[in-house]
Amino acid sequence: MPANDGAEAKGPLSGRVAIVTGGGRGLGRAMALGLVEAGARVVATAARERDEIERLARDADAGGRPNAVRPVLADVTREDDCAATVAAALERFGRLDILVNNAGRGMKYVSEDFLTRPTRFWETPAAAWRLVIETNVVGPFLMARAAVPAMLAQRWGRIVNISMNAETMRRRGFSPYGPSKAALESATAIWAQDLADSGITVNALLPGGATLTGMIPQGFPDHLRGSLLDPAIMVPPLLWIAGTQSDGVTGRRFVATQWRAENPEGEAAGW
Repeated sequence: MPANDGAEAKGPLSGRVAIVTGGGRGLGRAMALGLVEAGARVVATAARERDEIERLARDADAGGRPNAVRPVLADVTREDDCAATVAAALERFGRLDILVNNAGRGMKYVSEDFLTRPTRFWETPAAAWRLVIETNVVGPFLMARAAVPAMLAQRWGRIVNISMNAETMRRRGFSPYGPSKAALESATAIWAQDLADSGITVNALLPGGATLTGMIPQGFPDHLRGSLLDPAIMVPPLLWIAGTQSDGVTGRRFVATQWRAENPEGEAAGW
């Protein structure tokens, strides 16, 4: 039976339950807290850093949403962990409405100098290539595969795949990260068609520029850090995509820097 933990709150997403993978830092943390503030309850995952998602839960508690965040240690590349994450949402909160596929690994797993010294693809260690592809492509597939049955049963759901600029997908030295996000955007378009008329939408959301997250290497110049986007830029478009106002909007690509509340389906929603 789902816990009656008193976490219900007023807001545009009151009563909704979300999973945010990679929810302990950066974009994931900002989006998880944004969903909580909008009234949703959230299962937040981390592959290794339990303290980060436990801190997220404490911060939600301190912000007036006690027990609204359920931290789960889960690796999205493992099928059993994905199934367990969905089970945790259903057992704790009784339903699952929103899946934010945010967990990802970037170019720093190939080289800490990737911004200044591009690694040519044939120089990339095979293990690093597999790690990025498995996390950024296989992981969202496994999570969506685990989440969709519960969404189909209620004839409503939202899958949001976190992507990046098309220019970065083609940038020299950015494989396998670029190819992984190109594959995820292809999957977004295909899954949206697979789920047509089901009540479940599938969309891509990206910041629209470099963001101050853990993917930025330690050697990034301090004088440039002020130009990085705040991860919270993702929250307004995410809340719109996750709500009932976006019913029927699927297979689209939303850019957070271009998104406007007064025109949510405008140019920013094109591929």
